[in-house]
Amino acid sequence: MSRGSFFFTSSALRSLELDKDMLERHKYKTQLATHHLSSYFLKKEAMDRVQRSSSMAQRPTVCQDVVIHNALYTGDMEALKRFFPRGSKVNFVIEPQGGEMRWTARGEGLWSLTYEQELTTPLHITAGRGFADCLSLLLQRGANVDLAPGGNTALHEACESCQAECAKLLLIYGANPNAVSEDGLMPLHVCTSPQSLECAKYLLQYGATINGCTLDEDDSPLHIAARNGLGEHIELYLRHGASVDKQNNEGLTPLNAACARPQEMKDLGSYSKVCQMLLDAGADVHTKDQDRHTPLHMACKNVNPDVVDLLLAKGACVNNMGYGGDAPMHNILKVVCYKVSHHPERIVRALLNYGSIRVWPGALPVVLKHCSESPHTIEVLLNAYSHLKVTDAWVESVPEDAYKEHKDFYDSIFSLAKTPRSLQHLARCKLRSYLEGRVYKVVPKLDLPNFIKDYLLLECRGYVH
Repeated sequence: MSRGSFFFTSSALRSLELDKDMLERHKYKTQLATHHLSSYFLKKEAMDRVQRSSSMAQRPTVCQDVVIHNALYTGDMEALKRFFPRGSKVNFVIEPQGGEMRWTARGEGLWSLTYEQELTTPLHITAGRGFADCLSLLLQRGANVDLAPGGNTALHEACESCQAECAKLLLIYGANPNAVSEDGLMPLHVCTSPQSLECAKYLLQYGATINGCTLDEDDSPLHIAARNGLGEHIELYLRHGASVDKQNNEGLTPLNAACARPQEMKDLGSYSKVCQMLLDAGADVHTKDQDRHTPLHMACKNVNPDVVDLLLAKGACVNNMGYGGDAPMHNILKVVCYKVSHHPERIVRALLNYGSIRVWPGALPVVLKHCSESPHTIEVLLNAYSHLKVTDAWVESVPEDAYKEHKDFYDSIFSLAKTPRSLQHLARCKLRSYLEGRVYKVVPKLDLPNFIKDYLLLECRGYVH
């Protein structure tokens, strides 16, 4: 070795690798930000040009007639016929009263708290409330279908409110299905509920861009449908050629977006269906976001056992780590206490059967403390070890309320301080160790009774022996 050189220790090499990863991540974010900024200015320039040309052609007046307002907001068809006879002016702006309060500048150094007003038009009011007859009348009188004084077109309002007939009427009269709102959203992007399916169908029928993206997040309609668990929308968009692996500004594909969405118990089934459809369409289970999290990381964090099973069956890697050094197993164990009703033990069991890393034995008392409300999760995890060194720290880690509720289970654990693991369990551990990550493939094919197969696959029994 030359005089000017020196050895790198393993920790130094690891530090250099982490620094390299951080630099690559920073470079990636910079590139995304540059692309996003360029795209933003191009789109903004186009929008400003359209708004300038439309405002020069005709400047809508403001209507403050409360009687007309009332007729529009209540859908009074007879009154509207009187107010808007043939040849009358219908392109005017309405400034609703009320709204949210905000601080606005009134002069040099002077600010006042005033209501935030969002300008609207007769078309917006009738389209957003589903008054199709009134909307038809206004369109026949020559209302401008793409007028957007408040930033949204009437078509945005109709789709956001799931008023399919009104959306269809606007499209028939020439509304732009790809109009971009002030927030950078096209009408397809505001179809965010199951009731908006018919609106989405009409938009696509009249030429909406299936892969058009939002201005801020670069989300496609498929991203938004996946994030909201909309199975029928997913099916519709895939039939029209939606890109299944398009990544947004955060590196999320529609599959990542679906898995990343926080899910209540009632939503688990719909998100499982969405993920199944995306996987069947060829979605990549290995795509990582900016934090190097895969769909499996996210499904574990949101505790959706069916989605985890789907991802593992499609080849998801159980030991990929994010930038924070978190594997899928870490993500599930962090949230067990909040999602006991989601059956987190199913996820821990699946990960272990697919060869997941285990918790460092010295950290098991911490796991006992944070997962104490889910004895099944603790049982599955402890049964992945052939030997356990149970100490007083284990006893102290279990909250008193949890111990009283599940006394028999915790006593079976604490008794291991004086008793070795059973021979049956040691045989299970030996076989699982031999099979490593092939347990889920090999065990179901063995010519053994089902109860033994279940035992080898860490099925819960309510105690540890």
